[in-house]
Amino acid sequence: MSTAKRDPNQSKSGKAPTFQIRITPELKTQFEEAAKAEGMSLGNWLKNLGRNELNRLKKEL
Repeated sequence: MSTAKRDPNQSKSGKAPTFQIRITPELKTQFEEAAKAEGMSLGNWLKNLGRNELNRLKKEL
């Protein structure tokens, strides 16, 4: 079993704020499967997803 990739953009203070959302168990399972396929934790996968979307939106401006 391989180790999940670490987030290269970690908080410099070491204590980034948490963010909680409610999603269906089915959606969480799909997210976890996608994250695992990328070799990432669910949290890192979601952060990458958000960063990629922000970059995409910035390019559209």
